[in-house]
Amino acid sequence: MFKKILLALLIVSMSVPAFAFSDKPGEGITIRPARATWTTGYFHSIIIEKGLRELGYTVKKSKELPVALFFKTLSLGDVDYWPNGWFPLYDNYLEKFKDSISPIGYVLKKQALQGYLVDKEHADKLNIKSLEDFKRPEVRRAFDKDGDGKADLTGAPHGWENVKVIDMHIDKYGLKDHVEQVSASYEAAMAANIAAYKSGEPIFYYTWTPSWTIYKLIPGKDVVWINVPHNIPNTGSKEELALMRLHEVEGAVSNPIDMGFSVADIRVVANNNFLAQNPPARKFLELFTIDLSDLSEEYTKLMEGEKSQRDIERHADEWIENNQVLWNSWLTQARRTIR
Repeated sequence: MFKKILLALLIVSMSVPAFAFSDKPGEGITIRPARATWTTGYFHSIIIEKGLRELGYTVKKSKELPVALFFKTLSLGDVDYWPNGWFPLYDNYLEKFKDSISPIGYVLKKQALQGYLVDKEHADKLNIKSLEDFKRPEVRRAFDKDGDGKADLTGAPHGWENVKVIDMHIDKYGLKDHVEQVSASYEAAMAANIAAYKSGEPIFYYTWTPSWTIYKLIPGKDVVWINVPHNIPNTGSKEELALMRLHEVEGAVSNPIDMGFSVADIRVVANNNFLAQNPPARKFLELFTIDLSDLSEEYTKLMEGEKSQRDIERHADEWIENNQVLWNSWLTQARRTIR
């Protein structure tokens, strides 16, 4: 009797093929990505798209969307994911659309800085340590480009949530009569700042890392990070407040420094239905990460003129080749994720 049972089990096991993991679990499925409007977000977005294609997905051309429009579009399910989420800066959007979207993985964890800088020469000459110093007439005059009596601050790129944050800083710190945020084309404005710096003129601007500006105007050498009078968390949380006071920031005028912005995580944000229906894609997005040094190298290439779509595609292929073992491990884990 026992032998008959074993024989029956053997026959059944032979009749049911062993489960085989597909190299292309996403075959037949189309993904609709979005990406940020800032060029420094292109590189890792292209790498992610290449990974999803290796999993068999058809990946449509990314829609470039500003922050607020992206979150609304994602919540409606009109796009599937966006790899440029900055948190906790965008926590309010997560709360607003929590039933339909989620952050996943970490492109960068606790490495993205934001803040205000002035050129080192004038910071030293005028003893500028904080935004508070722009209330002094001699400082205000030095950075007044258009003669309206206010220092001109090159602010965040148009469409960024941080345009509002900077305006809030100007209001809350009592700087409305002393500082004006200029939110024209960021790249053009920064190109003008670089030219002004080379001519020995004072410059005052907002920037972030990773960013090409850091490699054109080096903190500690060309420019310095300055303090805000006191940190104001966007979420009101003690955790965010702690992330705004940073130690050992290269090129800072003080240690610690009150940046006014929390050091951020860069994360993929995706539609919940998309994640639920596509476990292999979810696993890949969860695993994907990139070193800050690799992003820095890429932005240096962009700065030196290698900024066409073809250039960035080539850079992405080179990154994959240089990280092949890690890349293959991500793909293997994604392929083993059962749908």
